[in-house]
Amino acid sequence: MIFSDAGIVLFRQDFREADRIISLYTLQHGRINLRLPGVNRAKGKLKAFTEPYACADYRIYARNGSVLGTVTGGKIKHIFPSIRQDLKRQSLALHFCELVMRLTPLRQPSAEKYHLLLQALTELEYAGANPAFAPAFTLRLMAAAGFGLADKPVLQISPQFWRRMHEDKFSNLVFTEAEDLLSLSKCNEVCRRFLNQYLAYPLQTVKPFVLPEEDLPAPVLPPHTVAAVH
Repeated sequence: MIFSDAGIVLFRQDFREADRIISLYTLQHGRINLRLPGVNRAKGKLKAFTEPYACADYRIYARNGSVLGTVTGGKIKHIFPSIRQDLKRQSLALHFCELVMRLTPLRQPSAEKYHLLLQALTELEYAGANPAFAPAFTLRLMAAAGFGLADKPVLQISPQFWRRMHEDKFSNLVFTEAEDLLSLSKCNEVCRRFLNQYLAYPLQTVKPFVLPEEDLPAPVLPPHTVAAVH
């Protein structure tokens, strides 16, 4: 079977002498694993299609029942050059990609998750990052994955702040008031506890943009913060 689909690269690794394997989140097929044969050779083509968080239209060949499909061609749509030139933005983009890879099952499409990742990368490319970027993305991905927090503020976070974290543009989530900074700290704690409880092993990417402790009021957290997640 040959098909085409838009996708964003979540992860890549070398395979055998000259091949690469990528984990790709696609619009119509969800997360799939693909092989690009010969791409590591000096004259190998399609290298750009294997770069983390590259967005492209992929032409894919897959046998029925096969674990790995094969990329045979495609067209690059976005490579996000500003992200690649800034270490902090790059760290955040890789963090988002790992979250999507770790929190999504294989071959279960979700246009909501695809567009969430594309929106985050696009805003990161053109508007940079802020301390609320990472927790806002994580909370939205949690909601899209069916963990039911979008309409249920926790830790006495105000409904207005909770709604902004789930609905506003990432680039607009800039907070300076003490109450908002406290709420942001609580959102970070919700994300941390959820990921620690849900993931079998820790994230490989370091979560960036956590506010310095001296800038945040210390939140008073109940012992079972993430109980409401399930």
